[in-house]
Amino acid sequence: MSKAIKKPRKARILDHAVLPVESLEMARARFSALGFTVAPDGLHPFGTENACIYFADGTFLEPLGIAQREDCEATARKGNVFTARDQAFRFRNGDNGFSAIAFLTDDAKADHKAFRKTGFSAGKKLSFSRKFINAQGDKDKAEFLLAFAADLRSPDSFFFTCERVAQPKVDRSALEVHENGVSGIVEIVLSEANPTDFQYLLQEVVNNRDDEAHSFGLEIAAENALVNVMTPEGLSAYFGVKRSVAGRGLRLEGIILSVRSLAAVRRTLEHHATAFREMHNRVVVDASAGQGCFIAFQEQASA
Repeated sequence: MSKAIKKPRKARILDHAVLPVESLEMARARFSALGFTVAPDGLHPFGTENACIYFADGTFLEPLGIAQREDCEATARKGNVFTARDQAFRFRNGDNGFSAIAFLTDDAKADHKAFRKTGFSAGKKLSFSRKFINAQGDKDKAEFLLAFAADLRSPDSFFFTCERVAQPKVDRSALEVHENGVSGIVEIVLSEANPTDFQYLLQEVVNNRDDEAHSFGLEIAAENALVNVMTPEGLSAYFGVKRSVAGRGLRLEGIILSVRSLAAVRRTLEHHATAFREMHNRVVVDASAGQGCFIAFQEQASA
């Protein structure tokens, strides 16, 4: 009897970044000052809320606030990984930061089984739905199934795959146009003193066994973006920022965004009196209240 042939791995698509914030009002003001169009507030059924920044390439940023703390705490006690991780992150780090990245999947149940098999499961799957509103006020419902992965050595970062069970039939193209010209996410930057200690976790999350070592860490390619884990020295040399905390463990530090013109970014930031600096052909904006990580703008010919 012939053995079943395993299908080659296909790297997952980066979907979005989760950014805990003190309030959506604060996040909206900050991201508007960076030249972003911010979507209307969205409410989760387990106590959190968001005000997303959507991009033309399908990726987005999710500033995440607390709508009802009692609901967050109650659902966390019942095993909701999303609210439990968010509550724990805020307890240790305050209400501004970068806590998670999500990848698209067409089978979150299979992902959950794989995460359990490899020892990286962070807990139970999560199924939920929420209303979606576009810039014109059109409403529909979105439904999701999430599978979670994490490493106990990194309590302040987690990962999940997101299956879009039902997608809202509303046009969000107006929300994908930004004054700063951003078209999508090209790289997620993490930090850790010894990046290879978390190689297997990241390979499983991205679903890509191949990684590329560099002088300051390692990179793993998702289908549409890089996941780059840098030493604190690399973080300082390339972005001019310090690791967000002392000690070991993966920390989500920053996001590199694609633009067609850095000149347009400079004009936008200057217009809004937003401080920035330039390093390695990028415009870098440090983390601030309502913006829990550094953001770097990078010119892309196809942006």
